[in-house]
Amino acid sequence: MPLTRRNVCLSLALLSRASAWARELPALQSRMYPFEDLRPDQDRNATYRDILEGHTRTGDYLEAHETVLQPGGEPHPPHRHVGEELFLISSGTLEVTIAGKVARLGPGSAFFIASNELHHIRNAGQTPAQYFGITIGEKAE
Repeated sequence: MPLTRRNVCLSLALLSRASAWARELPALQSRMYPFEDLRPDQDRNATYRDILEGHTRTGDYLEAHETVLQPGGEPHPPHRHVGEELFLISSGTLEVTIAGKVARLGPGSAFFIASNELHHIRNAGQTPAQYFGITIGEKAE
């Protein structure tokens, strides 16, 4: 990119915004997250535990959480968002719908949701289902 007055002004505007973005969430530091230290939040269908949220040293957004869904429960209606998600199922049976494709997945299974894919999760079993979710790129709202 040639060094012109216009490009310098644009770069300065981006740099000033970059520092604001960096302040929005803390930079993640190396640390351990004992499960018993994670504070649970509950609604009628699920118990949630936030594990971490912030930006890595490379500037990537990263969020991780644990969810326990009650039988028939779902964390939210079908939706889509820019952030991508990886889920790891530790117990129970989830019915997962991604872009119209439905599958039942059990313990040890994983699923990935690419950016802007319509998706939905529901506990299709008779017992609580526990899974861990990891969001990368942008916050899943």
